Amino acid sequence: MRGAVLYSPGDVRFEERATPTIIAPTDALIRISATCVCGSDLWPYRGIQTINQPTPMGHEYCGIVEEIGSAVTTIKPGQFVIGSFFASDNTCPHCQGGYQSSCQYRELVGTAQASILRVPLADGTLVATPEVPTDDLIPSLLTASDVLGTGWFAAAAANVKPGTTVVVVGDGAVGLLGVLSAAQMGAERIIAMSRHASRQKLAREFGATDIVNERGEEGVERIKDLTSGIGADSVLECVGTQESMTQAIRCTRPGGSVGYVGVPHGVELDGEKLFYSHVHLHGGPAPVRRFLPTLIDLVWKRKINPGKVFDLTLPLDQVAEGYRAMDERRAIKALLLP
Repeated sequence: MRGAVLYSPGDVRFEERATPTIIAPTDALIRISATCVCGSDLWPYRGIQTINQPTPMGHEYCGIVEEIGSAVTTIKPGQFVIGSFFASDNTCPHCQGGYQSSCQYRELVGTAQASILRVPLADGTLVATPEVPTDDLIPSLLTASDVLGTGWFAAAAANVKPGTTVVVVGDGAVGLLGVLSAAQMGAERIIAMSRHASRQKLAREFGATDIVNERGEEGVERIKDLTSGIGADSVLECVGTQESMTQAIRCTRPGGSVGYVGVPHGVELDGEKLFYSHVHLHGGPAPVRRFLPTLIDLVWKRKINPGKVFDLTLPLDQVAEGYRAMDERRAIKALLLP
């Protein structure tokens, strides 16, 4: 089997890897129908997150079940399934509370940019579609595995409700699908912060009512101008930098909420400023499994089309070009087809 391996910053190779096998009775093996490059994959690709050895890559996936362990009861070979980047048993107290990405037994699923994937804790991790989907639905179903699930969690964590005003910080794939999620949750006004014409266009297609080009202090002032000096009810932080987090908090009205899902790098908060802001903060690794049934249903019934976020499609063996294109901002998100 061949798959993507990151050797060092900027060096992704598509090479021979050991074909996964069933290790535990709770495992399942999936033949990948589609995978992709995630914005968080760019942190190690750019050298911002250190890797110490050649590392298989990929944590967004969907495909056909080929084999199951002896203890798997809810998933069967031949089904089309989608799962999260963290495997979970979906029964522990944290899972029952809706935080499967903090499952007591969680395992990272991080080798999905390949033709075959082993998924631990298959019963608690994988959700099957009603039947094998048509090819045109697969990109949108793939988004449920992470990028849509993460955007949805950002909106949920920011307490988006019908009639509210929402700001989305970040115009990458997660931010754009955060716009879509806020629209689905009934937000009345959705302000997307973006400087890129193609991303602004897609944000409007997904439900953005306003676009703000400014960043930093100027961005905060522009949001205040648009909200009569009050700030937004809900802000989705979808980047993970000091600037984006500071901007998100300062755009939020007292009593409002920030949902942060950008993996933090170098983010520090001023406790005293936060104390006096009266802003709620909630976020972390998205508990995608909580939302999978809802998101699959929305896609299956063609009520949403999150697959539009993929603006580059490549064969899996050209995965390195997918990384380059996203790193150079030539693509919002690269879809990889085996």
